Amino acid sequence: MTIHRRRVLKGLAGAGAAVATLRAPYVHAQAPFKIGLLTVKTGPLAQGGIQMEQGILTFLKEKGNTLAGRKIDFISADTGGNPAGARTKAQELIERDRVNIILGPLAAFELLAINNYVRDNATPLMSIAAAEDVTQRQANPFIIRPSATSAQCCHVMADYAAKDRNFRRAALISEDFAFGYEQMAGFQRVFEDNGGRVVKKLWPPLVTPDYTPYVAQIGKVDCVFNGFAGSNPVRFMRTYADLGLQGKIPLLAGWTAMDDALLRSLGDEAVGVLSAAWYSADLDTPTNKRFVADMQRDYKVLPGGYSAGMYVAGQCVEAAIQKLGGKADDRKALADALHDISLTDTPRGPVKFDKFGNVIGDVFIRRCERKGKVLTNTVIKTYPNVSQFWTYNEAEFLKNPVYARDYPPAKYLE
Repeated sequence: MTIHRRRVLKGLAGAGAAVATLRAPYVHAQAPFKIGLLTVKTGPLAQGGIQMEQGILTFLKEKGNTLAGRKIDFISADTGGNPAGARTKAQELIERDRVNIILGPLAAFELLAINNYVRDNATPLMSIAAAEDVTQRQANPFIIRPSATSAQCCHVMADYAAKDRNFRRAALISEDFAFGYEQMAGFQRVFEDNGGRVVKKLWPPLVTPDYTPYVAQIGKVDCVFNGFAGSNPVRFMRTYADLGLQGKIPLLAGWTAMDDALLRSLGDEAVGVLSAAWYSADLDTPTNKRFVADMQRDYKVLPGGYSAGMYVAGQCVEAAIQKLGGKADDRKALADALHDISLTDTPRGPVKFDKFGNVIGDVFIRRCERKGKVLTNTVIKTYPNVSQFWTYNEAEFLKNPVYARDYPPAKYLE
């Protein structure tokens, strides 16, 4: 399904946006600047995909659908959460709709499916999809990532687990696909470099109706790190609690597994879970408070990383248009300008980008707590200016293979 500007503007007006503002004459008679969104609205990843759309619409509404003097045409396309759908919708946005930039897609396997296509068609793309190598060994100059690589927060979680919590034996569990492999590999590398041992690695399929057979395999460990995404964390944590592991073996999570937007779907099974995330609705800044309030007012949801990522992407696009002026329609110039963006005031805090187009920003350690009737991911520690290369030497990091299911090798499995 594709949502076009006229329908979006109608929805914005219904949510309180000023119609007079949205229909103002184009500045300097310039054609509208076209933003295309690749997202997911069906299947196990749909919750995050819907939040992606809500996040960018929140930003556009705040800006009166005008960025740096340019009217915005917004087109939203549902990929279906699969590589073929991502390729088809990317082709439509670029060749039919002639967008200036694409935001999205959501999943790493979707981004890998369109990586070469957006490069060949010289179209800037700002994605929260975490596929490591598109900003590493095979860096695509047209891809800019304002969220994190798969392992960026996992490096941090492993450091915290080994140093602050003194965990020594860990089990890892995540979906059997690229995002899961890269998350678990990043955790394993840092955890083992700090004296820990990963003794179990479990890989349920993306669509798993019952996690009992997998949770039953978890034995004598100090912690369990999970990297589930979409709606899967909800069922996994309930199984974890039902089988008696909650409170017995500390549960750790990547950002998707404890995304703030999931909290309304969770109960006491989530209390005590520690997560590492590049965004937290708990962040106490005026910009984030406004963003959270706007999302709750218009969509009745607590925003998480999916919506925050698209809001930050919108901020970056606005800054790039402002920088380029009349040259903003040059897609190569736009991609170059996005690499150079540095923002001090976003819902996730300050952001800048490395030479590969990946964000450098704060990562938060959070503990899930019940405050009255509401679950909250309370920030308990902040790691500032986290790079995709963690504390490793960049050149040495890139000499190694990309993180994978079997890299780094698991030396301590039992």
